[in-house]
Parts: sequence; C-alpha cells; structure tokens
Amino acid sequence: MTMHLERGLSMLRTTKKKYKPTTDKQRAEYEKKRKEHNKFLRSLQMHDHQMDLNEFIRYCRGEKISKKLSGIGNDPFGRDKAYVRPSDNIPLSNNITGSFSAKKDPMVYSGKRRLVGIATMHKSNQVPVFADDDDTTGRKAATEISLMKGNK
Repeated sequence: MTMHLERGLSMLRTTKKKYKPTTDKQRAEYEKKRKEHNKFLRSLQMHDHQMDLNEFIRYCRGEKISKKLSGIGNDPFGRDKAYVRPSDNIPLSNNITGSFSAKKDPMVYSGKRRLVGIATMHKSNQVPVFADDDDTTGRKAATEISLMKGNK
C-alpha cells in the first residue's frame, strides 16, 4: 500500500524557522560555550575559525553556518594524508623486466583415442565421447553420459 498526499500539500518545509530572541541567561550560557569552543579551536591551531558571540549564537541555533567552518578542506589531525612509500628502490610489478615463461605448446589431438562425438551432460556442459577398445561405436560411453556417470 502506498501513501499519498492530498492535492496541494507538500512534505517540504517552505517557511524559515522563527527564533525567539535570547534572554540574558541564555546569552551567558552561550558566552561560556563560545569561550570553550574558541579555546578548543586555538588548541588545534585554527585561530581564523574563532567566532564572536552573535556569530556563535547563530551557529548554535542553525541560523547561519560559518563560511569558515563550512569550507574546511583538510583534517586538522592529519587523517586525510595519503601514505607515501619511504624509499624508491622497491621494484613495482608493472615495470619489472627480466625472466618470462616459455610459450606453452599448443594442444594437438594425437589420434590414440577415437573421438565418436560430443554429448551434452548437463545444461550446456559439452563432453567428448570416445570409443573404447572393446566398443568401437561409443555406445557404452554415451550410455554412461546419459546416466550422468561420466567417463572413467
């Protein structure tokens, strides 16, 4: 069952949230939090991200996101740095020169066993049918394949 909205209604909020003015008690709490926040930013060597009281209140309420904080590109703790190999003398796999394996000999039918035909064992699994020494027509091998026993 699906849920539908009546015509003219929307799930999107189209009006901005209205904030009440701050009281003196709230301003004192925000001032205390702002000092702690700025102290933390100074400990991270991020002096340019510190805020004044009005900017901090808007930031805490979600009215305005600081352009300085929204544009932080690098991690102050160094977690975004890529690992760099300390030495250059380690050979890489894409440019190793030297020994190569010899070319494999192509497979050629020797004619020792007589190929009677090709049977389908299961779905599209194709199996060669060889004639045995006592059975020249290959019926025995074909019967085994039809019973899903396979060649021995």
